[in-house]
Amino acid sequence: MLATRTIIGMIVGSIVIALGAYSLVNTLGPTISMDEDFVIASGENASFSIPAPKDAPQYMKIVGDAFDLKLTSPGDGLTIPNTSYKKELVLDWAHVEEGQTIIVIQNTGGSELEIVANTNQTPDPFGITFDFMVITSGVIILGFSLGFTLRKPKGF
Repeated sequence: MLATRTIIGMIVGSIVIALGAYSLVNTLGPTISMDEDFVIASGENASFSIPAPKDAPQYMKIVGDAFDLKLTSPGDGLTIPNTSYKKELVLDWAHVEEGQTIIVIQNTGGSELEIVANTNQTPDPFGITFDFMVITSGVIILGFSLGFTLRKPKGF
């Protein structure tokens, strides 16, 4: 019969391993689709960095009184003149080359600026490393808990 601590450790370790594996499977792939909503207060600015592979479609809708926008895309991608915009701007483009699009938005209007973005991005390598660390932690928890079945350490 297994000890209670062993059973609890096996359950916790298995859950941690499952969560790490699920996250790893979700981040392994050529692109990750991200739907995000942002609000920028009057007078504030925000910058967005979108790393993406070639031919990845991108979409951004900006709604507000007035705003300035600067966008640079890799290769011969989308370029927008640095002018002021009023009311609404819809950006719909695809990356011509693999690289990073940088968008800087300055809210110059009297009200909040609402941004709706649907981007396809390259997975972050640090996120994949973090997933492996979570799986390793689950294996260590599982190993320690199984060690309690072999022999009980002094003090337990």
